[in-house]
Amino acid sequence: MNHGLLLKHFEEISEAPDSVPRLRRFILDLAVCGKLVPQDPNDEPASKLLKRIKSEKARLVASGDSKLQIPVNFATRADLGFDIPVNWAVSRLGEVAVCLDYRRIPVNGEERLKRIEGKSLDELYPYYGATQQQGWIDDYIFDAEILLLGEDGVPFFDPLRCKAYVVSGKSWVNNHAHVFRGVYVSNRFLSDWLNVFDYTGRVVGATRSKLNQSKALDIPTPLPPLSEQHRIVAKVKDLMAMCDELEAAQEKRERRRDRLVAATLHSLNNGVSGDEFRQNASFFLNHLPNLTTRPEHVQQLRQTILNLAVRGKLVPQDPGDGSGSELLDRCRKIKEQLVQERRIRGDEDVEYSIPKNKHDTPPSWEWAHVHDVALVQGGKRLPKGATFSKERTQHIYIRVTDMKNGIIMKDNLQYIAPEVHRAIAHYIINKEDLYITIAGTIGQVGRVPSFFDGHNLTENAAKIVFRGMAPDYFRVALSSDSVQMQFREKTKQMAQPKLALKRILGALFPMPPLAEQHRIAAKVDELMGLCDELEARITGGMIARRRFLGATLHEALSGQH
Repeated sequence: MNHGLLLKHFEEISEAPDSVPRLRRFILDLAVCGKLVPQDPNDEPASKLLKRIKSEKARLVASGDSKLQIPVNFATRADLGFDIPVNWAVSRLGEVAVCLDYRRIPVNGEERLKRIEGKSLDELYPYYGATQQQGWIDDYIFDAEILLLGEDGVPFFDPLRCKAYVVSGKSWVNNHAHVFRGVYVSNRFLSDWLNVFDYTGRVVGATRSKLNQSKALDIPTPLPPLSEQHRIVAKVKDLMAMCDELEAAQEKRERRRDRLVAATLHSLNNGVSGDEFRQNASFFLNHLPNLTTRPEHVQQLRQTILNLAVRGKLVPQDPGDGSGSELLDRCRKIKEQLVQERRIRGDEDVEYSIPKNKHDTPPSWEWAHVHDVALVQGGKRLPKGATFSKERTQHIYIRVTDMKNGIIMKDNLQYIAPEVHRAIAHYIINKEDLYITIAGTIGQVGRVPSFFDGHNLTENAAKIVFRGMAPDYFRVALSSDSVQMQFREKTKQMAQPKLALKRILGALFPMPPLAEQHRIAAKVDELMGLCDELEARITGGMIARRRFLGATLHEALSGQH
């Protein structure tokens, strides 16, 4: 392996998504097809090894040390789907290993033993011993090196996750894993193979994947000469240690970058003076490309923009705009008109929030509760027995899954029949309203595109009905940390969190003059556009780095013995 090439390009390839797990997988792919170590013509051919394995398995069955197992189909090289060296053979897992699933060994109950649970299989990589817990057991004890292969609940179709690993010493296993022991075959080589094998067509279960024993025994298995197996295992172990070093360096760098991003955004959110804020903002903008290298960094930046918006730090104030208190008075009157026009019964049942630490706002602003300026009304579930229409109708039923990124998406819409719509016709949302999710995903706020004007709303969301305020600013205010924290505080103690309408009404938010609201909304829209561009660059960079990683790994590992 060309270590120097990997080290030369480490900074570039380590930025690729899952770079170290992909490197581990690439190593195993080379190992199991005979491209990691050279073949030795002096090794005993695998065809002779197969005969010794068959003889030994027959002896184990005759002596009672192994159970007679289900016959497996004859395997050919075509079953593997890739080429292997000429002195290798192909077999089935059930031919080269003994299945120990039903082995029962009595044990002294006073002895402390390692507890190995199959449910932890997906958390491990080859050669990363199991998470060991101490416990009292009285059955299914294995006092030797064994191979565990996941039986159910294992990520069989994730190429970067572990499905099998080797355990040494006295152990017990629950019913979430198959237990094997190689016969004249390295358990660790078998583990490497089972972690790259394609389980398509062998795993059943729609909600929880399961690998039956008969399907496991029938897995086609490449078989190198025994001496070569040991050389492969040693080489893999050495390369996995190098991966450990790369991963540690990567984690150290990411922690340092995350701390810098967090500290910079914190200073933007909490700067007290105008000069301080301008200095912090200038630093962040100048270093933006280097600081924001992952999508979660952009999400943090988006939230910071919202927080700055509701603190009055995105746009300058204009004395000619009037005041927030004047606007609040107008909005209260407009709300009363809405109540009269819609003949809505009073909504005096309000649970007011009293935030512990209200942030500072400009002198011309005012603090208001949602109840002061808006009505909050829930959606409606489908009537009992009603279902979504198989045909497109004039009535869309808007679900929480349709609500993304502050708008309502048109993909995968669900429709209801006219008679179902008539039964819940009062529970619609209009283009002038905002939506807010109240169950499952809680507190997401967004605009209602004109396309969805007058359509039905799920019971897991509510509509915020108001006039007199800039809708985009209202959405920004309700999406800011200061308001979202109020929602979280109201739902965090609930077993099944749901945001009650009275708690939305009681949320406290900062209210600028109307003209400033429009300027803030425009600035937020501009900055979110920059975030979109940055996110697109990050995504494009990830794709490019993933390709570069694959090319570099191929050059560094292929043909390098």
